[in-house]
Amino acid sequence: MLRPYTITNMPHTPNLRPAPDKELVHIAEYVTNYQVTSDLAYETARYCLMDALGCAMLALNFDECTKLLGPIVPGTVVPNGSRVPGTDFILDPVTAAFNLGSMIRWLDYNDTWLAAEWGHPSDNLGAILSVADFICRGRVSRPINVGGETPPLRMRDILTAAIKAHEIQGILALENSFNRVGLDHVLLVKVASTAVVTHMLGGDKEKIINALSNAWIDGQSLRTYRHAPDTGSRKSWAAGDATSRAVQLALMAMKGEMGYPTALTAPTWGFYDVSFKGQPFKFQRPYESYVMENVLFKISFPAEFHAQTAAECALILHPQVKDRLDEIERVVITTHESAIRIIDKKGALHNPADRDHCIQYMTAVPLIFGRLTADDYEDNVASDPRIDSLRTKMQVIENKNYSADYLDPEKRSIANAVQIFFNDGTSTENIAIEYPLGHRRRRAEGIPLLIEKFKTNLATRLPEERAAPILDLFSNPQKLEDTPAHEFMNLFVVK
Repeated sequence: MLRPYTITNMPHTPNLRPAPDKELVHIAEYVTNYQVTSDLAYETARYCLMDALGCAMLALNFDECTKLLGPIVPGTVVPNGSRVPGTDFILDPVTAAFNLGSMIRWLDYNDTWLAAEWGHPSDNLGAILSVADFICRGRVSRPINVGGETPPLRMRDILTAAIKAHEIQGILALENSFNRVGLDHVLLVKVASTAVVTHMLGGDKEKIINALSNAWIDGQSLRTYRHAPDTGSRKSWAAGDATSRAVQLALMAMKGEMGYPTALTAPTWGFYDVSFKGQPFKFQRPYESYVMENVLFKISFPAEFHAQTAAECALILHPQVKDRLDEIERVVITTHESAIRIIDKKGALHNPADRDHCIQYMTAVPLIFGRLTADDYEDNVASDPRIDSLRTKMQVIENKNYSADYLDPEKRSIANAVQIFFNDGTSTENIAIEYPLGHRRRRAEGIPLLIEKFKTNLATRLPEERAAPILDLFSNPQKLEDTPAHEFMNLFVVK
């Protein structure tokens, strides 16, 4: 006969709901409480917004990008939906974030942050602008009640959100290398966008923590599509995918969807144990406005940032070698460890995504043609046999000092040097450049060119009479900051 089995006979494991991980709390407190006071951060955020939208306009000239855009179901109409700049699409904010995030990132031409983990913080604008437009159109569509209505967001609010998204993404990247464990840096776009968008939607500290926990728990993108032999176009829409997921998680949190307090630290099941080799994140500095103040712009070339100075060196050498290409014995590119690990690539290059992550290709094109544009990654240029012939003659070597200075928080250089050796025993000077044109140390030199880049990119999508009010707005910081976000987005509508 079986004896009664009571609950006291069973092993007992406490199931107490713990306090949220401190990493989640710190981000939520920063987003909700920190007051940005840095004039430099706001000035730089204005240039980041300008540059990101210019990159998005330029991307609309490429069919591989535009084929992915628009509503998921053709013909879908979304009342008070989000506008997609450069198009006539009016979409739900989740889909709009995918569209705009993909456009901003498509040509590898927007801003960059290089640390233990690199990335492109203005990718977050895909989520920020789409949600801001959605919020504003909802507010202005409602009749004013007796107590008044919540006013639409102003562009000052959008710049603040951008500063905070940059900071979250960049501070997490300073000491923590996600690519070293095989994860793509767009994970940090999702985390940063989730935090700021939840706050924009009216989420308090608890809701932000709930949304953030889900962002960390998500399955994260592998870096497969960024490396040979699998390099492909997903690297151009991965940020759009991250921003759209962020918006979805934020909207769910605002509906009351629960969070998971130990998303990072839970033994066995948390992010640290599953995806980060059991190591907790390290932090070099608190969340303030450091990242926006020091972000890197891509001004001269739509190219992976580790190769920017190599392309600039090649452009300087172009006049000396353009008529002697057949006489070149070898090309020596001296670089830093991260460039070798990420973009040192030999053999066949199969598509534009392959080419804009190959330091040899990004050096060969300006040596031959005296330029490096987005079109130069397309098949009609890549088929020129001189490019691959020159690539076979290239040696890529590491300079340990370059590698050290790349990691030095006081320098953060991205140095490359290029020297050409000819069959007759002669050679060019070894041209070395430590800081690319978009680096903070070259800001005064770079900003006028960044503005010209924006004008050029804008002109590829908007006629002069449509572009003029936009250019005027960006030249007047106070006027820009006072503009309602939905009115700003209206300026970019194309029918």
